[in-house]
Amino acid sequence: MANGDPDLDSLEEFDDFSESGSDYEATMKATKRRQQTALEPRPSKRPRRKTAVRVMSSPSGSPIPTPPDPSLQQQHSLDAHRQASPRPVTRVNEGNQVRDIYDAVYSGKTAMVTVVDEWLDSYKRSREAGLLVLINFIVQSCGCKGVVSREMFDTMQNAEIISTLTKEFNEDSVNYPLCTPGPQLKRFKAGLFEFARVLVRSCQNSFIYDEHLFPSLLALLTGLSDSQVRAFRHTSTLLAMKLMTGLVEVALTVSVQLQTTQRRYNMENSKRAHDRASDRLEELQTTISELCEKREEVASMMNSTFRGVFVHRYRDRLHEIRAACIEELGMWLKMDPEDFLNDGCLKYLGWTLHDKQGPVRLQCVRALQGLYQEKELIGRLELFTSRFKERMLSMVLDKNPDVAVEAVNLLLLIQQNTEEGLREEECSHIYPLVYASHRGLASAAGSFLYNKLKGVIASENQERNKSDNTVFFQIFISFYIQSEFHEHGAYLVDSLWGVAGSELRDWETMTGLLLQDSGLMYEEEGALIELMMCAIRQAAQATPPVGRTQGKKTLNMKDKKVQEQDRRRITAHFIPLLPQLLAKYSADAGKVSLLFKAPLYFDLEMYNSAPRLEKHLDLLLCEICGIVSKHTEVTVLEAFAHLASTLCSDCYTFSSRAHLAFSQLLDGLTECFNTYLSDILQGNADDDDVYSAATALKRIASLSSAKDPTGWKLLDSCLELLKRRTESRELDEELMVSALKCAAFHLMWAKVNAINSTPAEAELKQLKKKVHLFCRVCQNCLSLNQTEIRNQAFELLCDLLLLFCASSAHSETALQTLVHLPSDSLRSEMAAFVLDYIFSDTDDAELNAEAEEEMKITLLQRRRNQLAGYCKLVIYGVLDLSAATDVFKYYNKYFKDFGDIIKETVSKSKLISPVQSAKTVCLSLQQLFSEMLMEDRSRQDLGEIRDLAKRLAMSFGIDLHRVRKPMVALHMDGIRFAFRDPQEGEEPHLNLAFFEILSEFSFKLLQPDRAQLTAFLKSQCPHAALSWPSVRLYQRSLEAHSSSKLREQEEGSAAPSHETPVAKRKKTTAQGPVSSTVKDSWLDSSSMLSSLQTPVLTSTVLREQAKQPASRTPRATKYDIGSGLTEPESEDEFSSGTQMRKVKPTKRRQPLSSKTSSTLDQQGLSSHLPLPSLIEDNNEEREEPEVEDNESDSEHESIFTLPSTRHTSASVLDELFE
Repeated sequence: MANGDPDLDSLEEFDDFSESGSDYEATMKATKRRQQTALEPRPSKRPRRKTAVRVMSSPSGSPIPTPPDPSLQQQHSLDAHRQASPRPVTRVNEGNQVRDIYDAVYSGKTAMVTVVDEWLDSYKRSREAGLLVLINFIVQSCGCKGVVSREMFDTMQNAEIISTLTKEFNEDSVNYPLCTPGPQLKRFKAGLFEFARVLVRSCQNSFIYDEHLFPSLLALLTGLSDSQVRAFRHTSTLLAMKLMTGLVEVALTVSVQLQTTQRRYNMENSKRAHDRASDRLEELQTTISELCEKREEVASMMNSTFRGVFVHRYRDRLHEIRAACIEELGMWLKMDPEDFLNDGCLKYLGWTLHDKQGPVRLQCVRALQGLYQEKELIGRLELFTSRFKERMLSMVLDKNPDVAVEAVNLLLLIQQNTEEGLREEECSHIYPLVYASHRGLASAAGSFLYNKLKGVIASENQERNKSDNTVFFQIFISFYIQSEFHEHGAYLVDSLWGVAGSELRDWETMTGLLLQDSGLMYEEEGALIELMMCAIRQAAQATPPVGRTQGKKTLNMKDKKVQEQDRRRITAHFIPLLPQLLAKYSADAGKVSLLFKAPLYFDLEMYNSAPRLEKHLDLLLCEICGIVSKHTEVTVLEAFAHLASTLCSDCYTFSSRAHLAFSQLLDGLTECFNTYLSDILQGNADDDDVYSAATALKRIASLSSAKDPTGWKLLDSCLELLKRRTESRELDEELMVSALKCAAFHLMWAKVNAINSTPAEAELKQLKKKVHLFCRVCQNCLSLNQTEIRNQAFELLCDLLLLFCASSAHSETALQTLVHLPSDSLRSEMAAFVLDYIFSDTDDAELNAEAEEEMKITLLQRRRNQLAGYCKLVIYGVLDLSAATDVFKYYNKYFKDFGDIIKETVSKSKLISPVQSAKTVCLSLQQLFSEMLMEDRSRQDLGEIRDLAKRLAMSFGIDLHRVRKPMVALHMDGIRFAFRDPQEGEEPHLNLAFFEILSEFSFKLLQPDRAQLTAFLKSQCPHAALSWPSVRLYQRSLEAHSSSKLREQEEGSAAPSHETPVAKRKKTTAQGPVSSTVKDSWLDSSSMLSSLQTPVLTSTVLREQAKQPASRTPRATKYDIGSGLTEPESEDEFSSGTQMRKVKPTKRRQPLSSKTSSTLDQQGLSSHLPLPSLIEDNNEEREEPEVEDNESDSEHESIFTLPSTRHTSASVLDELFE
C-alpha cells in the first residue's frame, strides 16, 4: 500500500462516486464486455477442490482467505443464471409476497422464522422468482417506490437496475423507513436485523453454498451501498453488515465442525494398520474436504463483503452508517478473534476513535470494551493499547457525556485486565471527574476511583492489621483533602454511592474514628465530618445533590423501603452519639455547623419511642444552647436556626421540650441585651458593652427566624436603638444589622399571629404604626455609607412591603388595616438604590484589583437577590409598573448578570397589564434616549439603545394577534414622544431620531395596524419633518413589502427549510457578543449562579483551543503491514499527538477579546458559555480518514456541535420569586 498512488492512498480525499475503482464497478465492466461479445451458456458448477489434509489458512496473512476475484465470480454466476434459467411454469404473486414480508418486518409482530420459511419455499420452487421477491423487499425497505420487474431482472445488470431505481427515487426526500422518528424506527430496524439473522441461520446448511442466492444478494447490496442515494446506501449497508455477522457465525460453526472431524480423522489414522477402518477414514476425509470447501466459500463471501462494503462505508458521510459498521466490526472481533483480531482490523477502531460524531465514537468505545473484557484477548491488544491509550484517556473529557462515560469504563477494564494498567499520572485525569455535573460520568469515575482505592487497601492490610473500612476512610479522607475540591463532598459521596454504599453507610466506623482521641489529624476530622454528613443526607433523602438530578425520578417501593431503613439506622446510631460529638467539637465553628445538620435527617419520632431516649434529647438541647452561647459565626447561627425550626415544629410531641429550652436561651440573651441597652441609648456604653449587646442581639435575631419572639417585647427597643444611632451617626455595623433583623422578624411574626388569630382593631393600628416607623428607619439607612447596613435595610424593606401589601390582605378583609403602601420618598430612595448599588460596577472594580473571585460571586448573588426583591414589588403591585423602567433599560447592558430576572419581570408585567407593560417598555427607551441627548453622546449610544429595543421586541412573542393592542399603544406613545413640542431653550425636532429605535418594533405589527399607524404618523408629523431620514426609515418599516425583510433581518428565518437549516443570527453589543435568540435565556449565561453549592466542575468551563495541529504526513506503521483485508485504497493512521485537555473554570466577568469573539461567531458558538460539562475540543486537526461526501440529500453536518445545556433541579428564579 505504501507504493501505491498517493492520490488514491490519501485518506484526506473523498471517495469518487463514479464508482470507479470498486470491486462492484470492475465486475460490471467485465460482465458488460462479456455480454457484448456473445451470450454464453451457464457454466457448470466449479468442482470442489480436495483439501482434506490442508487446514484453512490465509496465504498472505489475510484473516479471511481471498479468492482470485469473488465479486467477479458472484456476478458472473448471477448473470449466467439470469440468461439460462427457464421461466417457471406457474408464476407466484410476487407483489403480494413482497408486501407480506415488508409488513411482517415493519410491524415486528410476526414470527420471523415463519416469514423466512415461506420465502424459502417459494425460492425452492423458482430461484429467479424468489430472488426477485427478496430484491424488491430490499428496494421497498429503502423507501423506494420503484419495483424491479422480471424483464429488468432478466435483461439488466445490477448497475443498470440501481440506476433505474435511482431515477424513480425522490432524491430530495430524506424520509425512508430507517429514519422514521419514534418507536417505529426501533421496530423496523429490529425486524430487519432479525430477518437477516434468521435468513442466514435457515440457509447455513443449504442455500449458502448454492453459489446463487448469497452471491447475488451480496452483489446487489454492494452496489446499493455505493449509491449516492442515502436511503439505498444506509439500508443496504446495514443489511450487508448483519449478513456478514451471520456469515461469521456460520464460519465459526464450520470451523468447529472441521476441527472436530479433523481430530476424529487423526485419532482413527493413529491406530495400527490392522485396527484402522479404511471406509471410516475415507468418509472422514470426504467430510473434511467438504467442510474446507464450505469454509472457503463462506470466507470468500465474507472477504468480498468486507472489502466491498465495510472498507468504504466505515467512513461514510452519514454517521449512522459509520456507527453501524463499527458496531458490527466489534462483534466480529469478539466472535472470531482468530480471523479478525489483528492489526489490519483493529486499525479501523483506532481511526474511528477520532470520529467527529459522538454516536460513532460511542460504538467504537463499546466495541473495545467487549475486547478488553476477555482476558485471553489482552495479549493481542498490547500494540493497540500502547498506540491509542493517549486518545482513550483524552476521551474522558468528550463533549458527548455518553462517550465520556463509556471511555471511563473502558479505562477501568484496561486498569483491571492488563498487566501494565494505567500509571498514576494517567489515573489523575480520571479522578477529578467524580465532581462532574453529569451523574453517569461521575458514577463511572467513582467506580474507577473505588477500584483504585480497593487496590491500595489490599496493600495496606498486608502491612497493618486494621479493618478494611478503617483503611478505606483514611485513604478516602486523604483523597478528598488532596483533591482540593472542598465544599463539594456531596458530589464525591454521590459518585461513590453506587459502588461504595456499604462503606459509606458504616456509621460505626466513622463515629469511632471521630470519638477516639488519637485517631485523625485536625484537618482529617473536619473532612470526615463533612463526608459523613453528606453520606447521611444521601442515605436519608435518596436523592442526588443539586445539579445532578436528571429528570423527575420518583422512588419505587424498594428504594423507599431502603430509604426508611437507612433513616432508622442513622437515627438509632446517632441519637446517643450526637451529643458526644457536639461536646467534643463545641469550640470548632466549622465542625459544629456541620453536626447541627444531622438531626434534620433523623426520624425524630424515635425520640418518643422509648423513655430512655428522652434524656438524649435533653442532652442534645443542652449542647445546642451551650454552643450558641459561645459562637457568633454566621454559619453556626444559620445552622442553629434551621435546627431550632425543625425541633420546634408542632408535628412532634417533644416540641414542647425544644420550646422550653430555646425560650430559656432567649430569656438569657434578652436579659444580656437589656443590661447594656440603657447605656447604649444614653451614649455611655464603651466598646465592650456595645460588642456584648451586638452579639446578644445577633443570637436573638438568629433564633427569631425560627421561634416567635413577640413575647419578649424587643421591637420598641430595637426601633429606638436604630433611630438614636441613625440620628447620631454612631453606626456600629453588627449592632445595627442585628437590630434591623430583630425588628423585621418581630413584625413578620406579628403579621403571622394576626392571621392566625383575631386581634382587636387597636392592635392592628398599633402594628401598622410600627411598620410605618420601621420603614422610615430603613429609608434613612438607605442613605448611609455603611454597605452592610444599607444592603440589609433594602432587603428587609422589600420583604416587609411585600408582606404588608394590598394583595396579601385580599383573603382576610379584617387585615385591610395592616396594608402599608410606600411613600413617594421611599419609592424614589429605593429606585436610587437600584441604580446606584445594583446596576453599578464600582464594587466589581475594587474586587478585580484584589482578585477575590469568591467575593465577587457572593456580591453578585446578593445583588441578584436585591433586584429580585425590587422586581417582586413591581409584580405584586406594591410599586407602579412604571417603576420597572429603571430595570428594563438595563436589560441589555447587564444581561449577563441579571438577564434572567429582568426577562421574568418583563414576562410577568405582560400578565398584569399587556398595554401598560408595552408603554413601560417604550418609556424606558424614551428615558435612555433623553439621557443620551442630555449628555450629548455619540451615535454609538443610539445603536446600543436600538440593540436594547431589539431584545425587548423579541420578548413580545410570535403571536401577533395577542400583542396587537400593546404594540399599537407602544408605537403611538413613541410617535408622540418623537414629535413632542420643544421646551424653552430646546432645538425643535430633537426626538426624531427616536424613530430609529421605534422601527425595531415594526415587525410585530399586523397589516391593519400598520395602516392605522401610518395615518397617525402623518397626522402628528409636521410637513417639514417627513423628509427627515429617521421618519422615512420608520415609514418604510411600516410598509407591507418591507415588513418581511425586516422580520428576516431581525429574527432570522422563522421557518427554515427542512432540508437546509438556517443558523440563527448572533447579535452583538458594545459589552460583548450576546446572542439574541430565544435560546439565550438566563440558563445559558455562565454568570447565572445558583444559590446552592455546586462543584467546580459543575460550573461553566472554556473550550481550550488546540495549540498545535497534528501532522498530516502519511506514515507506514505496523497497522498497515500484513493486513489480510486488502482495500482499493490505503488509509493512513490517525496522529497519536492528541494531548490531554485541562479543564479550568472560567472567571465570571473576564471580558472576551475581540479576536476570541470573532472566532466564536465564526464557529457558530453561542457567546455565552453553556452550563456544566466536561467539554472535549474537537477543533484540533487530526490525521484521519475523511468521511465520504456522497450525499445527494441536503445534509449539512457541522464540525462543531453545541453541547446541550443541563438544567439544575432547583431553579434560581423559583427561589428568588417565590
